[in-house]
Amino acid sequence: QVQLVESGGGLVQPGGSLRLSCAASGFGLDYYAIGWFRQAPGKEREGVSHIDSTGDHTYYKDSVKGRFTISRDNAQKTVYLQMNSLKPEDTAVYYCAAALTGGWGIPRRGDEYGYWGQGTQVTVSS
Repeated sequence: QVQLVESGGGLVQPGGSLRLSCAASGFGLDYYAIGWFRQAPGKEREGVSHIDSTGDHTYYKDSVKGRFTISRDNAQKTVYLQMNSLKPEDTAVYYCAAALTGGWGIPRRGDEYGYWGQGTQVTVSS
């Protein structure tokens, strides 16, 4: 069964850090780009950060540049999102998604991703 499972969310104070993990089961990640998306209540889903299948290329939404870092360990079939200097506006459900790219490019649109996790809640509040 193909599955992506996110973990690492929680409640953190402004300025704090969290590391999200996205673990794949039922398939290997070697030919998949991975994207982290988030959706806050009453808002549309947005792409936060994406990484190509090799980890050589990454993309960040402007508002998280310098604070978030995406990385991957294909041997462990896991992708990470390190989130530092968290702000209340980062509060959302965070989803990871996988797109089969064959090693080329970094999809950014949600509809380009075929596999999705169930999401993990991140709440930044004092």
